[in-house]
This record gives sequence, C-alpha cells and structure tokens, in this order.
Amino acid sequence: MIDALPLIWGIVIAVAVVVYTILDGFDLGVGILFGVARAEADRDLMMNTVAPFWDGNETWLILGGGGLLVAFPLAYSIIMPALYIPVIVMLLALIFRGVAFEFRYVAKPHHHWWDKAFLCGSLTAAFAQGVILGGVLQGITVVDDRYAGGLYDWLTPFSLFCGLGVVVGYAMLGACWLNMKTEGELQQKMRRLALWLLPGMLLFIAGVSIWTPLAFPVIAEKWFSLPNFYFLWPVPTLTGLLAFSIYRALRKQYSIWPFLGTAALFVLSFIGLAFSLLPLIVPPDITVYQAAAARESQLFSIIGVLIMLPVILIYTGFIYYLFRGKVTAQSGYH
Repeated sequence: MIDALPLIWGIVIAVAVVVYTILDGFDLGVGILFGVARAEADRDLMMNTVAPFWDGNETWLILGGGGLLVAFPLAYSIIMPALYIPVIVMLLALIFRGVAFEFRYVAKPHHHWWDKAFLCGSLTAAFAQGVILGGVLQGITVVDDRYAGGLYDWLTPFSLFCGLGVVVGYAMLGACWLNMKTEGELQQKMRRLALWLLPGMLLFIAGVSIWTPLAFPVIAEKWFSLPNFYFLWPVPTLTGLLAFSIYRALRKQYSIWPFLGTAALFVLSFIGLAFSLLPLIVPPDITVYQAAAARESQLFSIIGVLIMLPVILIYTGFIYYLFRGKVTAQSGYH
C-alpha cells in the first residue's frame, strides 16, 4: 500500500508555492513597475497599495521552503546546492526590497537610492525565481542521492527564458493590482500597460509549454501519453479563454476581474507544470516517495501544518478584507 503522506506534503508545498507566486507576485510586480512611474505621487501611491500585505505574503515562501526541508530532506539537499546562486540572489534581493519599504519614507526627500533598491530588488527577485523554476524543470544531475553537477548548471537559455517570463508575469499581476486598487491617471496608465503585458505573458507561457516537451523527454512522455493527454488538453483551452476574458475586461475598464483572471492564469500554468512533474520532486529521477522523510517525521509536521495553516489563512483573509477598496493619495504608510 502506497503511503499517502508524501503526496499530501507534496500538495501542501505546491499550494504554498502557487499562493506565494500570486500574492508576492503582485507586490513584486508593483516594484518592477516603479521603473515606468516617474511622478513621485504615483510611486508613493503604488507603494501604499502593497504596504499592508507584502511581508505577510512572504509567509508562503517560508512555508514552501521550510516544508521542503522538513518533509523532503533529500530533495532539499539536492536542490539547494544545484541552485545555490539564484536562491542566494533571490534572498538578497528580497532583503534589499524589504529594507527599501522601511527606509524610503524616513529618508525623504533624499530617498532616490531606496527607490532604486525597491525597483532592482523586485526585478532581481522575480528573475531569480524564474531561473530557479527553470533550473528545476530542466532536471538536476544526481548520483548516489547527491548533487553531482557543477556550480553553473542552472545557467541555461531555458532557465533565463523562464526568468524573463516570471518578470513579465509579475509585472502583469502588478499592473492589474494597481488597476484594481487605484483611480484616475495612474489606474488608466496601468490598464494600458496591462494590455501590452498580456500578450507578452502569453508568449512566455506558450514558449515554456513548447520548449519543455521538446527539450525534456520525461515531460514529453507525460504530456502525450494516454490517458494523460485527455486530462491535459483543457489547460491550454482554458488559458486562451481566460486571456480573452482579461483582454475584454481591461478594454471595458473593469477593475477586479483582470487581476483575478491573471491570478487564474498563474494557477493554470502551475497546474500544467505540476502535472508535468508529479510524482517527481527532483527531475528527472527523484520522486516524492524516494525523497520523503521518515513517516513519523512527516506525520508530526503535518499535524503542525493542519493547526497553523487555518490561522495563516484567517489572518491573510482578514488583512485583505480590512484593507479592501481603493487606495488614494491620502492613504499613508505607517
């Protein structure tokens, strides 16, 4: 009988990653869009839209990374040295970005360096996350349950393409978030920008979808074998329908649906990637069952997750409810 605990833990980590991608994705996207906002008032307003949420959003990154260490220590011990450089770059970028949140306001009027730190930190963190994704998808060299590759094996055209794709996707999320949370000229500017970013995001989604089965046989086998193909084909169809609905919503100047639709695009993309890999956790060879910690350890830690996860969800929901609605120039960051 197959132990369900590794699969349950795999789902928990996958959910944490996709929730982090959406929630921290939009505030990283707002930071990326700092580069197109020239007016000081616009930058203040953009930062105020994410100020109540950004640090709580990163809770999901901790859950995903910590869960990987606790539930799949073998996978953690392989993935971390394989992707050491992009992981460190991502963490340093998030630190720079977090510090910029706190220092930008107290440093006024001499805060231009903190504007740059916020922009560069957001851009670098987003790109590094895409590179990490590409580094995992393309496979990791493992010998005797240890990483056996080089320091720069992650540095490939595919991983760089994924990095650029995540930057564009996060920028799209950020533009739709600002369309939802702001009014007036800034809202109109972000709506127009989202109309340009949407085809770019779709281009990268299509690029990864075509590149992965062509370059990586293990993914091609899963995609095009029966009955897997029957479960997978609705994903690109739904992606196209969602993209069209986002375009129409932006053209009709809707506020909420473009953001929700873009978040749904991220979820669909992640479902496609998860379908491509599971039960693998370290492609092309290590499965969740091979990488799993002792059953007792997994059971003990999943009990903690079942206790704390509802608390995190309630807190997150309360914060988003409390700070719902539009953010105006009178809204301040404290």
